[in-house]
Amino acid sequence: MTSIAPASAVVLPHTTDAELEQLLTAAQTAAAPLAALRPGGRAALLDAVADAMDAAADRLVPEAQRETNLPEARLRGELKRTTFQLRLFGELLRDGGYLDVRIDHADPEWPMGAPRPDLRRLRVPLGPVVVFAASNFPFAFSVAGGDTASALAAGNPVLLKAHYGHPGLSRLTAEVVSSALRKAGAPDGTFALIAGTAAGAAALRDQRIKAGAFTGSIPGGRALFDIASSRPEPIPFYGELGSNNPAFVTEAAANERGAEIAQGFVSSFTMGAGQFCTKPGTLFVPSRSGLVEALRDAVLPPAAPLLNDRIQSGYTDVLQDLQSNPRLTTLAQGTGPLDNPPAPTLLHTTAADMFADPHALQTECFGPTAVVVTYDDESQLAGLAETFEGQLTATIHGTDSCQIAALVEVLARKAGRVVWNQWPTGVSVTYAQQHGGPYPATTAIGSTSVGTAAIERFLRPVAYQGFPQHLLPEALREDNPGGVPRLVDGQREQ
Repeated sequence: MTSIAPASAVVLPHTTDAELEQLLTAAQTAAAPLAALRPGGRAALLDAVADAMDAAADRLVPEAQRETNLPEARLRGELKRTTFQLRLFGELLRDGGYLDVRIDHADPEWPMGAPRPDLRRLRVPLGPVVVFAASNFPFAFSVAGGDTASALAAGNPVLLKAHYGHPGLSRLTAEVVSSALRKAGAPDGTFALIAGTAAGAAALRDQRIKAGAFTGSIPGGRALFDIASSRPEPIPFYGELGSNNPAFVTEAAANERGAEIAQGFVSSFTMGAGQFCTKPGTLFVPSRSGLVEALRDAVLPPAAPLLNDRIQSGYTDVLQDLQSNPRLTTLAQGTGPLDNPPAPTLLHTTAADMFADPHALQTECFGPTAVVVTYDDESQLAGLAETFEGQLTATIHGTDSCQIAALVEVLARKAGRVVWNQWPTGVSVTYAQQHGGPYPATTAIGSTSVGTAAIERFLRPVAYQGFPQHLLPEALREDNPGGVPRLVDGQREQ
């Protein structure tokens, strides 16, 4: 079948070397004045962008629909999330706690055996950042998405490499963002759009770029990570690459609410046509629980179009590989699983086969396919969890009486977010969120790309030793004119 998605009428010309040079120069020029803005000033810039995005919704959403196959309700909700996270970073800036200010006054009696000097530490921006937009969230992880918001909030100019999957939306969103920043008084060069794989790689190699952020495939992300780390001056590269997001159902949970779990799993792995990075790709269920039968008889949702032809092609290639694996059988499947759009598929295997060939059976299939694994005894679960590489999420469905501490411990080592009796799809933008994990889920195990802690990726600490007050940043001065939360001599300042 041919794709039902209309071909984009918009072609973004690839950024030339000369154009990229101009944009990099402008970003470098903007870095110092942007960093010098008080946090409240940067918060005002983010608020201006959020307001402009909301005002442009009736232009942005139809363009997104045309280019991504996503429904209007989903896109309007995602746009709301995008502007919410911009404003949330504004609130974080106004609070000032993100600076992590620490002041140690000089202490001649410091018990280390030598006097302690006056030391004052805070976080400062890195410098210009290149952000690579994602395909599956054309608002929340694209031009004005979380990486852009957190990098700007930290005080860094952003060069945004547009995604090929929604060029018209990328250009339109960039126009809205650029106009809002200009009207709000941002330094020239604070934000710019670039296009083309070569331009993105060239920007990442340039010495003026001080960090990179990416959401996408493992091969693409790893190639960019290697560029960032092999530069004469290696830089941080925050890549979100891939995740299988295993879910484990205990015997007690299966007996207590098996039908509810089966229904929830189907809804979760097919949400957004299975194109969420947090989709549960593998479900472990007790072999004698009836869950396999419930899933075999479950009503799968109708086929839904994938984001674009390249994702459709990649999905069918991986599904065909999985279906040809002798360790996997088809448990449930809609009509036309390889068509465009593809109907959902559930595959089945056993714990023994998973132990025998975990790498093949845990292949991420970006789309509406998942694997159900039957196990015979809960003592197998911790070992099965050990077979996984790094994950964004891991889920347990259990009861308060379950004795599964070993499984919880393994999953906490393997994943950035461990979920209890819920499903991982749907990532709340909040203060405690962790959207990251050990490689290959991400290239930076200690960071998150969602939530306010994402700002930490684009800051670095600087300590000032023995400086006079007038030469210190405001937040480090004794009078603290901005009222920034601080740790002074090991105690929270009142």
